[in-house]
Amino acid sequence: MKKVSLLLALVMFFTTIASSFAQDRKVSSSAKGAIIGGLGGAAAGALINKRNRVVGGAVGGAAGAGLGYSIGRTADNKRRAEAARVAAANRAEQRRAAAYRAGIARGEAKARANNNAALAAAAAAPAAAPAMMNSFGAPAAGAPTSLAMSSAYLPNNNYGARDAAYPTSEVRRKSW
Repeated sequence: MKKVSLLLALVMFFTTIASSFAQDRKVSSSAKGAIIGGLGGAAAGALINKRNRVVGGAVGGAAGAGLGYSIGRTADNKRRAEAARVAAANRAEQRRAAAYRAGIARGEAKARANNNAALAAAAAAPAAAPAMMNSFGAPAAGAPTSLAMSSAYLPNNNYGARDAAYPTSEVRRKSW
């Protein structure tokens, strides 16, 4: 019994040293698993086979190394898959941010062009009113609906001014 305890303590000591060595050297999880599984399997095989401890340790070490390798390989694959998922999410976020910035730049350019066109149109025809707003005058003969139209809307003097209310509408609603 004393030999078994000593053998188990020795295996645990070497397993601890091997695992700390593997962590310092950046060894893959599959290699760590094979080392730890081989040492543990060798100890278990030596304890189980009392007639021939060398054969038991060799068989147990091989089985433990294989099992430890497969477990470590699974951990490596999961780590790689997670890193690939995070990298893909980062790339997608960078693409979304670039598209957003490009959209803002296009919108600002379009707004500048619209503003320049509105300023040119205002300078060319300052007194011209849109056709819809012509109904604010006296109703024409034979057009009774023009008076009804003019009673529901007011002209929007701030049409095109982005800082005012209703900047995209030629008319504004009455508030009463």
